[in-house]
Amino acid sequence: MADVLPYKPRAGEIPTDPGVYRFRDADGRVLYVGKAKNLRQRLSNYFAPLRTLHERTRRMVTTASSVEWTVVATDVDSLQLEYMWIKEFDPPFNVRYRDDKSYPFMAITLADEAPRVMVTRNRRIPGARYFGPYPKVWAVHETIDLMVRAFPIRTCSDSSYRRAMQTGRPCFPGQIGKCGGPCSMKVTIEEHRAMVDDFVAFMAGGDERFTRDLTKRMQAASAAMDYEAAARFRDKLTAIDAVLGKSALVLPSDEDADLFGVAEDELSAAVHHFVIRGGRVRGVRSLTVDKELDISRGELVDQILQRVYGDSSDIPRRVLVPTLPDDAAELEEWLRDRRGRRVEISVAQRGQRADLMRTATLNAQQTLLRHKTRRTSDYVARTQALTDLQEALGMDEAPLRIECFDISHLGGTNVVASMVVFEDGLPRKDQYRSFNIAETTDDTDSMYQVLMRRLARVDASPEQVEEDEGEGRRRPRFAYRPQLLVVDGGQPQVQAAARALRDSGHTEIALCGIAKRLEEIWVPDDDFPVILPRTSEALYLVQRLRDEAHRFAITHQRKRRRRDIQTVLREIPGLGDARIKALLTHFGSVTALRASSPEQISEVAGIGPVLASTIHAHLAGGQAPATR
Repeated sequence: MADVLPYKPRAGEIPTDPGVYRFRDADGRVLYVGKAKNLRQRLSNYFAPLRTLHERTRRMVTTASSVEWTVVATDVDSLQLEYMWIKEFDPPFNVRYRDDKSYPFMAITLADEAPRVMVTRNRRIPGARYFGPYPKVWAVHETIDLMVRAFPIRTCSDSSYRRAMQTGRPCFPGQIGKCGGPCSMKVTIEEHRAMVDDFVAFMAGGDERFTRDLTKRMQAASAAMDYEAAARFRDKLTAIDAVLGKSALVLPSDEDADLFGVAEDELSAAVHHFVIRGGRVRGVRSLTVDKELDISRGELVDQILQRVYGDSSDIPRRVLVPTLPDDAAELEEWLRDRRGRRVEISVAQRGQRADLMRTATLNAQQTLLRHKTRRTSDYVARTQALTDLQEALGMDEAPLRIECFDISHLGGTNVVASMVVFEDGLPRKDQYRSFNIAETTDDTDSMYQVLMRRLARVDASPEQVEEDEGEGRRRPRFAYRPQLLVVDGGQPQVQAAARALRDSGHTEIALCGIAKRLEEIWVPDDDFPVILPRTSEALYLVQRLRDEAHRFAITHQRKRRRRDIQTVLREIPGLGDARIKALLTHFGSVTALRASSPEQISEVAGIGPVLASTIHAHLAGGQAPATR
């Protein structure tokens, strides 16, 4: 592979102005769209020596056959043009969005003569005002049912409205008290429009004004002994309180904001969006993002905000994000032009906003986990994953049994290893194994040791049983010969595993490794990694194998540490299970117990001064656990 791209522009040809650039392939298809404050400085990063580029960036620039750019007057213009071109060309190397689901919204058809409130998933109704999204359809219906008690606006269909207005007979929902529009023959079009305006103002966050107004009117009616009117106002207040009770006050009552929690790995990201109006969460939405190129958290936030607000007029005063993008000022100006008023983009750093950001981030992490595991739970996806893996690694058959190995340690000590097993693309937890490694020089030596121990039992009969060193119980030996071994690591770990396969005489078993930083798939004796496509089911399967092996190794190590400290404490005369439990409960961690003085230890129930001094002296002679 040549180290210089043939279509690289000549020196000085690229301008230093702000602008937008496009990479195209030989067929003219746009592969990637990006913006830059300085086109020459940004594009020079793509034309660096190929060996220095990120693997996925290298794949993009080598797939492309030309690059073109458009100079614009300001950074805000470049942001706008980038957004338009991404929408128009849908480039495969830009981040790709997929909504976690099609969310229901509450819509008020303001363009109609008599606007109605309805539940819809269609965001393109002309002149409609939307609220939400809501997590479930029933949540929208429940909110509407409560709202129309306080603001009785039209709920009937357009055909029912037209028929009622032509015949002069109330619509059926109006006859049973479920529709408050002019078709119910109770209000005029002008009166109904005023109620619609109040409905929209309340949903947009005007809680306190309506509560105060209704309370005053109820009190005035009661003072005038108009108890029927007072009862109607009371019922409306009850309905408003019920609506407010469905959405807790999370920020000050005068605050309108959108908050975005983000969780990501090397290939994907999940976004959890809280729509906050009047200090209350009025809508919740999740979406997932597929990343092809290696982009920073700030660049990802930039793309998310463009996606969310590109076609929306519902832009709040404040946008809370986990990381400020580099062009935050230009984004604020872009949003201000769309909203017509000032918009502030900021990071939630403390107080209620930080608490809410933590909640949104936790939800985003759960969304990302569901996104990754959903693909391996479907039979068709699993079959495709195994087929893709077979083709990528050049195997003769699909790897129906895959074993993945991971090494874990604490600062070079307490080295353990894990083996997880997937059969037909699904985990077989009864086949998992854990290993203790007494003496080792580094991770590659540990990997070699573990694989030699595993491969020594490849031909063992499944009916035989063995002592599991991680769990201390007897279980069947390894059931079947694996078609593929996966190791957590890059070329050094793969070469150590290949040496174990050669030394054990089992070179018929395929081998690969996955390097976490770039999600590269390495095979033995190959100078370049295998780069699986972002949408590849095989890549998600290998990632899940790696993550499960790491989780299992950490779990085993924690169990081992607990056993080790309890073994040490049991060596102390006078300490039984009850006192050991009391000590660990009181101090919370082994580190805190080791660092405590005899006086502090004697504060634990059942531990006297003499025993406390013995415990302190015994632990002081040991080694404190290291941290990873």
